[in-house]
Amino acid sequence: MAKNESKSLGAAKDRDRALLRLEDIGKYYGTVHALRGVSFSVSEGEVVGLIGDNGAGKSTLIKIVSGVTPKSSGSIFWKGEEVEISSVKLARRLGIETVYQDRAVVGSMTVAENIFMGRELVRPFLGVVPRLDRKRMREEAGRLVVDLKLNIPTADHLVRFCSGGEMQGVAISRAMRFRASLVILDEPTTALAVSGAQQVLDFIRRLKRENIACIFVTHNLHDVYEVADRFVVMLQGKVVSDVKRDDTTVEGLVGLQLPRSATGA
Repeated sequence: MAKNESKSLGAAKDRDRALLRLEDIGKYYGTVHALRGVSFSVSEGEVVGLIGDNGAGKSTLIKIVSGVTPKSSGSIFWKGEEVEISSVKLARRLGIETVYQDRAVVGSMTVAENIFMGRELVRPFLGVVPRLDRKRMREEAGRLVVDLKLNIPTADHLVRFCSGGEMQGVAISRAMRFRASLVILDEPTTALAVSGAQQVLDFIRRLKRENIACIFVTHNLHDVYEVADRFVVMLQGKVVSDVKRDDTTVEGLVGLQLPRSATGA
């Protein structure tokens, strides 16, 4: 078999094995071209660091994958099948959970209520009428709290009394409870103390051990470098590099985010 043919077959196999594959994703907002032919893939259990400066297109891209906003062009493949992710509900049904920078938790609600928010468990009352199964939700939430080693006394604890790292843990618990295959974390360590940031990195390692893939969107290269297997670098709406952790350094990633004119290239 010719060398080039062998390479083509290998690339095709990699595409088939991908959990999520994006091909030539474009996005327009009026006359603004926010994404320009973005392509990359994520494998099962892989942690991909999605990095780039403000305006690089990271937020737009994750909104498309999460079902918040539609793409203008290109194709999305999930487990080898082309899909249209037209809503957050559909993304969740596929197995994609997103934890946004604000953590999407409600401080006035308990840990259990936050984990099951929008997907509450019910049981029949008088054999017919559905009724919230608060006991089961508390029990399951309590197991997740213990499993993730969150320093939270009970599942009835109000989230507003949790630390920033614990709030991230509650949001990640939601993804684990509903058996996500891919978790997208948007700036998960921003504004956290060192201990809280380390706790979030430990959560990501736990996701990897559970064979749950993760896209870690961040400006903090030191944090993402600790846990990522690969880095996808975006600049001005394009992917400018896709590099394995073993093939780069934090300093190298800084250089990849700079415009060519700034690097002298």
